[in-house]
Parts: sequence; structure tokens; C-alpha cells
Amino acid sequence: MSSREPSFHEVVKNRHSARAFLPSPIPNDVLYDILHEAQCAPSNCNTQPWSLHIVAGEKLNELSHALTTDLKVGSYCLDFTFDKEAYPNPFRQRASEQGRSYYQALGVARGDNLSRSEVVERNVKFFGAPHVALLFIPAVGDNVRVASDAGMYAQTFLLSLEARGYAGVPQAVLSYFAQTVRRILNIPENFKLLYGISFGIPDKNHPSLSYREGRVFVEDSVIWHR
Repeated sequence: MSSREPSFHEVVKNRHSARAFLPSPIPNDVLYDILHEAQCAPSNCNTQPWSLHIVAGEKLNELSHALTTDLKVGSYCLDFTFDKEAYPNPFRQRASEQGRSYYQALGVARGDNLSRSEVVERNVKFFGAPHVALLFIPAVGDNVRVASDAGMYAQTFLLSLEARGYAGVPQAVLSYFAQTVRRILNIPENFKLLYGISFGIPDKNHPSLSYREGRVFVEDSVIWHR
């Protein structure tokens, strides 16, 4: 999308989780280039244990309708447990701050439950993105090694999007509907849904893009042993 090729520093620093997209799809040839770069991600013993299902067009509408129905009735089916409240501090505090900043950017008050429900529903409408990528992994042991490999694949995919002026947002919430996703996309039971990534051209005029998630200082994450 840009005539100037950004530096690696720019790509890493500018990558962010966009939560609003324009409807225009990414051209297939560009998307194939992005996928080829993502395939260069490292993995344990070169197993490359990821299976990415990209959904667009009418299938995307079908999937969104099904997930919206599941969300409204509270029909959840996760392949992996997830409890944000189980995170010890300061990790849980960071998650709370991200949520507060996001709702504040959208102008949604703390007690406005109706508007908050509409914001949550935007997740299963893929934030208006023309594509969603569902990242599945084969069930292997406790799944930790495989999931870490898939995470490196996803990060490479996200950086490749950013390098071309596109954006994506990893969505753990999509994994809450793993069984529905498997049914609609005809995916075998032994492949587990890690998360989804909605992606496309970011809508830079949307209020959700008016803020950025902060990052802690290196000293808060790295311990030196010398």
C-alpha cells in the first residue's frame, strides 16, 4: 500500500491491534506474499504445527452470524481454558487498563451496559474486517510447545501485514466458539482453535484507533544474569 518500504524498526514499533477496518479486501497476490513470509516463522524441530483457515466473503458473513447467535445466548465452547482474572498482578492490572482505555476511546461509560454489549459484539463481526484468519494447532501433549510455535507464526503474519500498510488484531474471544467454527469450516476435532486474527485495511478515522496499548519498561520484563 505504501511506495516506501519501511524499516524493520518501523514495522515493529508501528504494529498495533487495529479494531476497525475498511471493507476492501487485500488482493490475493499480496495476501499470498504475506502468508509466504509468515511461513518463515521458527518452530520446534521445524514441525510448523499450524493450520490457518482464512475466511472471507459469504462464508465470513455466515460465520459472523453464527458466532453472534452464540454470543447472545452465551453458548461457549473453548478448546483451551482462559481466565483473565486468574492472572496475578501486575499482568491483570495491564489487562484492566487496556480495557479501560479502549472503552474510553469509544466514549462508552463504565455503567453503560447496552453500549458495552454492542462493543463486545464487534468482536464476532470481526471489527468490519474483510478477512479473518483462524489459527488451529494439532493436539500434542499439553499443547504448550505447539502453541508457542503458532504464536511465532502469528507474530510474523502480523508484522508482514504491518510492513505493507495493513493491520490485524489477535482475538482470543473467537476461540470461545471453537466448536461452531469447526462445524462451519468443517475442521477435524483433533485441531484446536488457539485464536483468530481479523485483518485488512485499518479504518484510521475510527475512534478505536485513537489510542495505543502501552508497553512496560524493559527493566520490568527482563532480568539480567551476569
